[in-house]
Amino acid sequence: MMSLIRNFCFIALLIAVCESVPAEDSLEKRPVLSLDAANRMADACEAKARMEGWNPVNIAIFDAGGDLKLFRRQDNAYLGSIDIAQLKGRSSVLLPFPTRFLGENIAYKNQGRPHGIQLVPGIVVFPGGLPVKTGNGHLLGGIGVSGATSDQDEQCAQAGIDGIRDLLRSN
Repeated sequence: MMSLIRNFCFIALLIAVCESVPAEDSLEKRPVLSLDAANRMADACEAKARMEGWNPVNIAIFDAGGDLKLFRRQDNAYLGSIDIAQLKGRSSVLLPFPTRFLGENIAYKNQGRPHGIQLVPGIVVFPGGLPVKTGNGHLLGGIGVSGATSDQDEQCAQAGIDGIRDLLRSN
């Protein structure tokens, strides 16, 4: 009987302690890429492509979990570039480096002994995908652009990130 009372008291005390800790303190607080921020990125990217007179582009923005947050296709953007933009954006989340870096510094750096990353399904190793990180390096997601040249796609993705630079500094 005494053991039953002691167990009951322990359980009651445990419940009281757990209820006194606010739920938001029990989980790590992490910044996230909001839909508003993703729209601002896509707006800035579209504006860059129009201003430069590039081919219409597809823009794919992913959250830190590699899930598609926002997709936008400019009028007359190549249909085949839809998948490419998504692969670039997701690649830059899964391996949080610019897709250009993955190609130049990992996949093709040593031609005599390639690393094989270019053979991994779903990983892109050419320009146009960039990770989106806060000022202190926390990964928020990635952006992939396709439809213009690879270099232009990368510049467009960078314009998207620059479009939320104020948000990235504050996190």
